[in-house]
Amino acid sequence: MKQTIPRVGFVSLGCPKALVDSERILTQLRTEGYTVAPSYEEADLVVVNTCGFIDSAVEESLDAIGEALAENGKVIVTGCLGAREAEIRDVHPQVLAVTGPHALDEVMRAVHAHLPPRHDPLTDLVPPQGLRLTPRHYAYLKISEGCNHRCTFCIIPSMRGDLVSRPIGEVMQEAENLARAGVKELLVIAQDTSAYGVDLRYRTGFWGGRPIRTRFTELARHLGELGLWIRLHYVYPYPHVDEVIPLMAEGKILPYLDIPFQHASPRILKAMKRPAGGEDVLQRLRHWRSICPDLALRSTFIVGFPGETEEDFLRLLDFLQEAQLDRVGCFTYSPVDGAVANALADPVPEEVKQERLERFMETQAKISAARLEQRVGRELTVLVDDVGAEGARARSYADAPEIDGIVHIARADGLHPGDMVRVTITDSDEHDLYGRPALSLR
Repeated sequence: MKQTIPRVGFVSLGCPKALVDSERILTQLRTEGYTVAPSYEEADLVVVNTCGFIDSAVEESLDAIGEALAENGKVIVTGCLGAREAEIRDVHPQVLAVTGPHALDEVMRAVHAHLPPRHDPLTDLVPPQGLRLTPRHYAYLKISEGCNHRCTFCIIPSMRGDLVSRPIGEVMQEAENLARAGVKELLVIAQDTSAYGVDLRYRTGFWGGRPIRTRFTELARHLGELGLWIRLHYVYPYPHVDEVIPLMAEGKILPYLDIPFQHASPRILKAMKRPAGGEDVLQRLRHWRSICPDLALRSTFIVGFPGETEEDFLRLLDFLQEAQLDRVGCFTYSPVDGAVANALADPVPEEVKQERLERFMETQAKISAARLEQRVGRELTVLVDDVGAEGARARSYADAPEIDGIVHIARADGLHPGDMVRVTITDSDEHDLYGRPALSLR
């Protein structure tokens, strides 16, 4: 009698970096003959990839583990929360195994122990680009693990370790495989993207027989040769970031930078132990825009950090007005178990945090609306994400999936996900653009 193919259920939580970890585990599972089950009931066991960055993420992860245990009973836990095994086992002692983040080998050992593989060479076919959880037309490209910074509000280094850059030849080969598979957009991610190669002292690697330095600028330049949309996320504003702005102006990579500034008050930045806190950020932004006027900037900020005064907060609002950022996310400070900032003096009351968050978002909403209005009447190339009865939802160069805005296309006849389309922008609001097709580029 033919053996039943072992089936693994999978739950993926957290940020795009965790999503890439999930994709690698799923690819390895398929390589070894496992199939991915679509439900708890059909799975022989379940892997839960967790997030543990803030308290709400921890709660979501523990709830997901509990649900998997209740519905299936056999659960392996991995991911950032897995670095705190005791905390997981206090709540869910019956889990089969717990591993930390980017722990492919440990996860597979746990799967082998509780569900041995039954390899079938006739059916176990995995494409060169591996298995992905994103749509066919875009993919995340993770270039490193860990972080060398010790920001006082963050526990990522304690969970993911110090910076470990991937060999540049390996990164470029993965990017090339994705391009051959039909991907139109690569989203470059890491905990600290612009530090890529520092740990390797910018060692020379090889791709296609050519020597390439393992360095942020060189990586961006060579990715730009693939003819795809290349989008840079989680970029710290080190001086060498200036080097990629001309690549954006030349159309080699998207004129888009995601820089987590976190605050604008020098006093708060110092308390956060943020890198580049003493630089004249506004002057650099003006310089970048002088080179690349279409540059879209997104950032994230924290309000209500311990010790933040009204003066500090007003300085942040002034920064927003001066910087004129295109896309902004903001969070109130939330104590994270193990973070140094928990011990800082003068915590901000919750009601003050919420009031400042509302003022912050009101200020930024007006800025975002004004910047989007400037695009009305322009013709832009957009990438279609999905098509429905009411039209198509697409993104411009200024819009990353899931976190930024959308370009709504009312007339979507003949359009398909993954199409590149020229649209004329006809309207805007605080978050999105509206347009009509001008030309399909496919």
